[in-house]
Amino acid sequence: MLTNANDDRMILRPSLHDQLVERLRQMIVETELAPGEKIDEKRLCQQFAISRTPLREALKVMASEGLVELLPNRSPRVSPITPELVGDLFRFISWLDRQAGELAVENVTDKNLRDLHKIHKQMQRLYERGDRVEYYRLNRALHTGIVEIAGNAVFTATYSTLMAQSQRARYIAIQAQDHWTRGIREHEEILALLAKRDGPALGRLLMEHVSETGRRVQAALEERRALAS
Repeated sequence: MLTNANDDRMILRPSLHDQLVERLRQMIVETELAPGEKIDEKRLCQQFAISRTPLREALKVMASEGLVELLPNRSPRVSPITPELVGDLFRFISWLDRQAGELAVENVTDKNLRDLHKIHKQMQRLYERGDRVEYYRLNRALHTGIVEIAGNAVFTATYSTLMAQSQRARYIAIQAQDHWTRGIREHEEILALLAKRDGPALGRLLMEHVSETGRRVQAALEERRALAS
């Protein structure tokens, strides 16, 4: 609950909209609000100590990112995740990652590399502690950081929107220990290739790295569908 003034998760009024959007995004990504679940606006208003107007504005942002469905005369709901959606989404994101890798080597600086290595070291510590939630958040920062180095504003905006949709799927994938271990190893290889400015090799590795996540998530969702049928 977010009604305790001493709670470090309390929404601060000066940036209510931005914080509310980020909080809702986090709840959806980490499946606190599950795929397909109806969104109880009254409960969320009580939880965040806000009126319905800012909540509905935040839900519109979530809808624009493909995370929420706004239905006429019905409660909004979290967008479902299907194997088909994941397949389409990750095929495109993996292509974008490949392009980002090839472009990033042209612009990367020593400072960029230091910043990315700092994120990677934090991710290694989280991996060793078994903290998947915080690891996952930094995983997004690492991949987005490479895209930002590519230096194309339109590319970055497109990638950011798709990442919002794929975050939930990535979170599902890292529940598998072997996939998590592979991810750590490949992140080291990704940063090494970026430091070498080897665009083609970096692009190929990023594409396969993201594609494998997509395949994992698809398989998990197909298994759930089969069990439910």
